[in-house]
Amino acid sequence: MVKISEFEITQRDLYLPESRTPVTGGVLDLRLGTSNKDNVCATCDKKMQDCAGHWGYLKLVLPIFHIGYFKSTCSRVMMEETDRRKFLRRLRAPGLDNMTRLKLVKAITVQCAKETYCPHCNAVNGFVKKVGPMKITHDKYRLKRVAKEAEDFRKTFDAAIKATPEIKQHINKAHDDLNPLRVLRLFQRVTPEDCELLGLSEEHGRPEWYIWQYIPVPPACIRPSVMQDDNSSNEDDLTAKLTEIIFTNAIIRAGLEKGVTVVNLMEQWEFMQLAAAMYINSDLPGVPPTGGKPSRGLCQRLKGKQGRFRGNLSGKRVDFSGRTVISPDPNMRIDQVAVPQLVAKVLTFPETVNRHNIHKLRQNIINGPTVHPGANFVQSKRTGIKKFLKFGNRAQIAANLEFGDVVERHLSDNDVVLFNRQPSLHRLSIMAHFAKVMPWRTFRFNECVCSPYNADFDGDEMNMHLPQTQEAKAEAIELMGVKNNLVTPRNGEPLIAATQDFITAAYLLSHKDRFYTRAMFAQVCSYMGDAEIKFDMPPPAVWKPQRLWTGKQVFNLLFRPNKESKVMLNLETKNKSYVKEAGRIPDLCPNDGWLVVQNSEIMCGLVDKAIVGDGNKNSAFYVILRDYGAIEAAKCMNRLAKLCARWLANQGFSIGISDVTPGKRLREIKDEQVRIAYEKCDDVIAKFKEGKLETMPGCNEEQTMESIVSGILSNVRGDLGKVCMQELNMYNSPSTMARCGSKGSQINVSQMVACVGQQIISGTRIPNGFQDRSLPHFLKHSKSPPAKGFVRNSFYTGLSPTEFLFHAISGREGLVDTAVKTAETGYMQRRLMKAFEDLTTHYDLSVRNSEGAMVQFCYGADGLDPMTIEGDGVPVEFERNLKHVRVTTPIGDDDCLLPWEINILTEQEVSRDIWQTNCTPAFIDMTRSFVEDKIAKKLANIRKQHGMLPGLSVPDEDYMDMDIDEDVDDATKGVVRNLFGITERQLREYLGVCLHKYLKAKIEPGTAVGAIGAQSIGEPGTQMTLKTFHFAGVASMNITLGVPRIKEIINAAKAISTPIIKCELHSAHDVRAARVVKGRIEKTTLGDVAMYMEEVYEPNEALVLVKLDIDAINRLQLETNIYEIAHALEIAPKLKSFQLDVQTSRPDIIRIYVHAKHGESVYYNLKAVKRLLMATLIKGLPSIVRAVISEKEGGNGAKQLLVEGYGLLEVMTTDGVIGEKTTSNHVMEVAEVLGIEAARNTIINEIQMTMSSHGMTIDHRHVFLLGDIMTSKVK
Repeated sequence: MVKISEFEITQRDLYLPESRTPVTGGVLDLRLGTSNKDNVCATCDKKMQDCAGHWGYLKLVLPIFHIGYFKSTCSRVMMEETDRRKFLRRLRAPGLDNMTRLKLVKAITVQCAKETYCPHCNAVNGFVKKVGPMKITHDKYRLKRVAKEAEDFRKTFDAAIKATPEIKQHINKAHDDLNPLRVLRLFQRVTPEDCELLGLSEEHGRPEWYIWQYIPVPPACIRPSVMQDDNSSNEDDLTAKLTEIIFTNAIIRAGLEKGVTVVNLMEQWEFMQLAAAMYINSDLPGVPPTGGKPSRGLCQRLKGKQGRFRGNLSGKRVDFSGRTVISPDPNMRIDQVAVPQLVAKVLTFPETVNRHNIHKLRQNIINGPTVHPGANFVQSKRTGIKKFLKFGNRAQIAANLEFGDVVERHLSDNDVVLFNRQPSLHRLSIMAHFAKVMPWRTFRFNECVCSPYNADFDGDEMNMHLPQTQEAKAEAIELMGVKNNLVTPRNGEPLIAATQDFITAAYLLSHKDRFYTRAMFAQVCSYMGDAEIKFDMPPPAVWKPQRLWTGKQVFNLLFRPNKESKVMLNLETKNKSYVKEAGRIPDLCPNDGWLVVQNSEIMCGLVDKAIVGDGNKNSAFYVILRDYGAIEAAKCMNRLAKLCARWLANQGFSIGISDVTPGKRLREIKDEQVRIAYEKCDDVIAKFKEGKLETMPGCNEEQTMESIVSGILSNVRGDLGKVCMQELNMYNSPSTMARCGSKGSQINVSQMVACVGQQIISGTRIPNGFQDRSLPHFLKHSKSPPAKGFVRNSFYTGLSPTEFLFHAISGREGLVDTAVKTAETGYMQRRLMKAFEDLTTHYDLSVRNSEGAMVQFCYGADGLDPMTIEGDGVPVEFERNLKHVRVTTPIGDDDCLLPWEINILTEQEVSRDIWQTNCTPAFIDMTRSFVEDKIAKKLANIRKQHGMLPGLSVPDEDYMDMDIDEDVDDATKGVVRNLFGITERQLREYLGVCLHKYLKAKIEPGTAVGAIGAQSIGEPGTQMTLKTFHFAGVASMNITLGVPRIKEIINAAKAISTPIIKCELHSAHDVRAARVVKGRIEKTTLGDVAMYMEEVYEPNEALVLVKLDIDAINRLQLETNIYEIAHALEIAPKLKSFQLDVQTSRPDIIRIYVHAKHGESVYYNLKAVKRLLMATLIKGLPSIVRAVISEKEGGNGAKQLLVEGYGLLEVMTTDGVIGEKTTSNHVMEVAEVLGIEAARNTIINEIQMTMSSHGMTIDHRHVFLLGDIMTSKVK
C-alpha cells in the first residue's frame, strides 16, 4: 500500500484559511489528483479529464481491526504433528476446487476447537468471541476442567481490588481482551505451514495483513468536493471520515509522546477503530446511527441495486434512446415500428461517407437538424473536427464533404432499432424492428407483436435504442429480428400471431355463408396488400345462377397469392368449435370445426384462434414457418393483419347493451336453475345441522358441507354459460368472440347475461366479517348461498348492495395478489438468472459453466433446441410431414412400392453416413419404426382388405423381380393405389425432409442455454396466480401450487408447507387392506381409541382409569391390543418422568397408577398425567399428520394412500406399501432417503406438475437444466 502511494497524509485541514488552495499533506492535496475542472494535478500535470487520480496513505500510531475481515497464545495451529501432515497433504492435492478446500478448512477448525490445552505450549484454549461492534475477547475459563487456571487468573486482580473495592462483584465477568496490537503480534508469529492449514496463502494472505497499520487515502476524483457560492465547500463523506481518522490519530500520537491515562488512550483508540470501520462500511450492526442522513461508506458505494456494479456497470442509462407511448397500427409490417418525426430528428446514426451514399448525405447536411431527413453533426476525417449543423453555411459544408467523413444523420426509414418493454422478463422483450418515420407522437407497431412484449395500448410506454455501427445493425436484425423470433424458446410455440380483432375477422370471413361477386372478391383481396401483390384469381366456387367466390377462397390467396409463390400449406387440424362424435369422420363436423388445407387451399373448416392465433403448434403460421421459413410466415401475417383490419372496418363489429340483454326463455331457465341450486344447498345445510351428513374421506362435516355447496353453486354458473351459448343467436358479438377465441369465454358471457356466480376468497366462500356472519344483513350462523357470497344477479340486471360488496372483496383479492406476485416472481427470476447465467453448450453439445465444470453431458439428453423442434418434445412431426410430401410430390406415373421395398429402402437411407454421424440412435429408431408401422404395415393392411398379398416379407433373390400382384385385376390395384400408395421418389423426399428438420432442430454450440432456461422458468411465474391450492384426490388435502411452490422447490426449502407422500399399495383394490396400512402409518393417540378416562382416588393410591373403545379399534383396522397400548404408555417419553405403573384388565380397562414424587402432591401429578395421556402416541409414525385413502386417477377403482407429513423412509418400509413406487413431494427428504438422482427427478416432476396445473407448458429441457444445476454440487 505504501509502495503505490505518492506521499503520507499528515494534515487534518482541507484548505488554507485565507485562500481556497488545498493544504499540502491534507486529504485534498493536489498530488492526489483534482476534482475541479480548473486545477491541474500536481503529480502528473494533467487536467481532471485525463488524470486518473493518485493514492496517498496514512500511518496509524496503533493498529486497528479491518471491519471487512472482522469475523491463541503461541501462534500455532492446535494439532498433533500426524494430523497436521494429513491435512496439509489433502490441502496440497492438485486440482482442488474451492468447495472441497473450504470443507477441509472447516474440519481443521472444528478439530482444533475441541482441544483444551495447546499441544505446543500448554496454554489454555478458550472461546474467542465478538463483544460489541469492534472488540474481541478470549473467554479461556468457561470449561470446568480449567478451574485451576481460572483461579490463578482471578488472583491477578487482587491489587486492583484493594485499590478500588467496588469492582469486586464484577471480577467474574472479566475476560482476556484481545486488542489489535496483541492480535497483530500473534499473527506475525504464525508459521507458513499453519497459514496453509488456516486456508491462507503465504504470498497473498499473511494473517497479520488482516489488521490495518496504514489506511489508504483514495484519489480526490472519487470523492469530489463541491464549491458553494459563499466560497465554502461541500465535502464528500469519505473526505469527512478521513479527516476524523487523521485527527484521532494525531491525538493518540501526542498522547503516547506526552503520556496520558490508559482509559483516555483506550477511548481514543476505540474511536479510531469505529471511524475506520464506518469509512469502509457505514451500515455497522451494533452501532447506533448518528443524527442526519447516514454517511455512505465504501461498501455502500458498491453494493445493492443503486451501487457501482448493478447501477453503473451491468446496467446504465444510455444515449441514443427514446421512450414514448405506444399505439397499434395494423398497416405496419410485423417487423416495423413507426417512429415519430420528433424522435427521428434527435436520434442520429454516424454514417461514413462513400461513393454510394455521398449524394444522400449531402442532401441531409443541407436539410440540417430541423428538417427530416437531415443531419446534426459532421466530423471531418482529415482534421477530426466535429461541426454542429444548426449554424454555419450548410451548403458549403455539403460541397466540401469527402469520402471517409462521418455524418451524424437523422434516423430514417429502414434503420434497425431495438424496441423494448419493461419488465424484460425474457429475451423476446427486446427485439429489432425496422424504423418507419411517421408524423404524430407515438411509437406504432403491428398488434401481432403485442404478446412477446406483453404490451397493451392503455397507456404503456416503450423504449427504443438505435445501434451505432453497421455491424451492430446487422447483428441486431439477424439475432433479434422479429422474423427470427416468431416462436418462444420456452416451448417452441408460436408467440407472434394474430390477436383479438384479427381472429374475429378471420372467423367471420371464413364462415360457410360468406359469398362474394367477382368485384367484391377482388376488392377484399386487394385489402391484403397495398396494391403491390399480384393475385391469380381462382375459379369461382359457385357458377350458376351467378358466379360467386367464398370467404374461404380469400384465405387461399392469403396463403398463396399467385403461382410464383412456393408456399404449399398442408394442414389438418381441429379448431375451437370442433365437436367429436364416435363414428363420424372429423371433416363432417356440423360446426365446420375441422380444418383441412391442401396445397394452400381450404377444403373445409373455420379459421379461428386455433388456426391463426398464438400458442398452438398446429396453427397455419407455425406450419408455414417450419416448412417454408420465417420470411414467408411473416409475409402471411402481414397480409392477414391488413386484410382483417380493413375488412372489419368496412364490415363493422360492435358490442352494445342489446348484446347482453337476456331473452324471456333465458331468464326463466336461470331463475329455475338458481332455485333448484338453492334448494339443494338448503338440503345439504339442513343435513349438516342435524349431523346426518356423510363426511368425505379426510374431511370433517363442515369441510364436507362447504365442498358440496361450492360444487353445486359453481356448477350453476357453468351450466348457465352453456345455456347462454345456445340461446344467444349467432350474430351476438360477445358469443362470437367467445366462440372464435379472440376475447372472453363462456364464463364472461354468462356473467354479463345470466348470473355472476359464487365469489371465492383464497379457495373458500366469503368468510365471516362480523360476529358469526358475513354482513349484518343476514341471520347469524347462516350458511345459505346469498350470505356466503353467491351473486345471483347478472351484470346486466345489476348487483344488490351485499352482492356488490362480496364482488368487490373478491376483486380486491385479485389486485393484492397481482401486486404481491410481481415482487415475488421478480426476485425469483433474478436468482434463477444469477444461478444459470454462465451455462452454455459446447461443441460436443455438453453444457458447462464458465469454470468448465460439466453440468450436462448432452443438453436436455438429446441435444435439441426447444425453439426449433417441430412437435411437442419431438424434433419432427412425422405424420404431418408425410401428408405434406405426398400432396406436394404427386405419384404421377411412377410405380408404387411394396411394403418390403419400403422397409429396405428406408434401411438403406438411414444407414448412410449423413444419418449415422448426425442423428442420435433414438431418432433413427423413431424414423424407422414410423415408416414400418405407419407406412409399410398400413399399406399391407389395405392390401389384405382388398384380397391381395400383404407383401411385408422380403422374397428370396430368385423371386425379387416377380410381380406378386399378377393375378389381381387392375380395378383393385387402382383402388389400393388411390387409398394409399407411396413411390420411391416420395419416400426418399420424405426421409430427406425428416433429416433436414432434425439437423435444423439441433442446438447450436455456444447457445446461452442457461439464460434461456432461467427465463423460460421465471417468465411463466408472472402469469401464475399466487395462492392456489389443488386438491390431491381428496377435497381436504390441498397441495400448495403457484409461485410459492416454485419458490419452495428452487430454494430447496427444508420445511415445505404441504409435504405429501404418495404410497402405492400391494393390494390396491381392497379397501380393508388399505385401512390396515393406514392404521400402521397414521398416528393414533390414546384419545382416539378411549371411551372415557376417570380419576380414581383410593385411600393409599391414585390412578387414572381408561376404558378403551374396542369397537373403534376394530373399525379403524388398528393392529394393536390392550397390552401393546399399555406398553406404549409405559415407554412414552413425556410420561417417563412420572414413573407410572400401568396395569391392564381384559377386555378393555387400563389402570395407570401415579405415585407421588418426594415433596410433590399426587393430585397435581395425576392431573398432569391425565392431560398428557390424551395425546400419547399408541400406534403409527409421530411425524405423520394424517393419511387419507383416495382413488387413483384412471386406476379403475384402485386405491392409493396419501400421507401428509414427513417420514418418507418410515412410510416406504411399512408393510403393505410398495416401497419402490412411493414418492414424496419434498425434495430435501427425497435427497436424504433416496439419493441425489431421485431428488433431481423430484425437482423436475414437481416443477412440471406445478406448471401444468396452471396450464403452462415448459419444454422439459429447461427443467432438466434446473434439476441438474441444483444437484450438480453436493453441499
